[in-house]
Amino acid sequence: MPPARGGSTGSPAGLSMINASPSRNNTRSFSMRLPLPSGPRGGQRETRMQPHLPLSLAAIALVADGPAQAQLCNGVSITKSPDGRALGHFPYGDAAPDALMAVPPSMAIGACRLRPEAAAALQRLLTAAAGDPAVQGRLYAFSCHRSLVHQQWTFCRTRESATGVDRAISAAPPGHSEHGTGYAVDFTVRPADGCPDAEACMAAKPAFRWLAANAPRFGFELSFPTSNKQGVKWEPWHWRWVGTSSAEPGAARARFLFAKARAAFPANPAIDPVLPRVVPPVVVRTIEQAPADENGKKKRRRKERRRD
Repeated sequence: MPPARGGSTGSPAGLSMINASPSRNNTRSFSMRLPLPSGPRGGQRETRMQPHLPLSLAAIALVADGPAQAQLCNGVSITKSPDGRALGHFPYGDAAPDALMAVPPSMAIGACRLRPEAAAALQRLLTAAAGDPAVQGRLYAFSCHRSLVHQQWTFCRTRESATGVDRAISAAPPGHSEHGTGYAVDFTVRPADGCPDAEACMAAKPAFRWLAANAPRFGFELSFPTSNKQGVKWEPWHWRWVGTSSAEPGAARARFLFAKARAAFPANPAIDPVLPRVVPPVVVRTIEQAPADENGKKKRRRKERRRD
């Protein structure tokens, strides 16, 4: 998008700057063309915005006034739900490259970079799996951290006729993938024996049964179990690291990032399941009083004893 006239600051995506004029204190007043609500006429309208704010601040104010948007494919955006989800997926952003470390190439199909704590746990898990004949093959990581660009390619690579809702069943919109955190990993097994990567057929493999029984020992839980209510298809290959306990180094950060997802849509198998807080009922103790006739009998007996 070309810069606004009268300045070099670009406008937010989807907004067209048509006039910017300097004012006192080195600020700018400007107008924007905003899309009209859908209707028979369509077109654009010109709106005067925040005349005494700096250009960038006024643009931020405009964006903040409207509902949060998530970018999909080909310039299409959607409005997020009140809890921040886009097509069912929570926002996670993108881990900084210098916050990640590489997993040894012998343990991954292609490059695999994760947060150091998750990478160390993954190496321990894969080493244990390699020494267990019950796996009946070799377990590998094949998709780890994904940048926003990579995630957009993953989300948009399906057929052009697919809607965002269709795509979101099997892939998260950019900025809303657990892979962006550096704590999520997709597993696969070799030999594949006719089962492609990232397909439900992995659940029939001994390697998945081994993961279900052992992955929690290394801090991994299954993000999207069968029949989950998040609207994401069952992904027996996709696991996120949250640590074996909240005291484990790095686990607090991971659990903070996944807190909403873990509370609303629990993993299975899960680590330290997030349970609703149960407030015990308040018990009010009362002193039971004897019936009136019993009290009367006791008084009469005491009087009789005194007479005697």
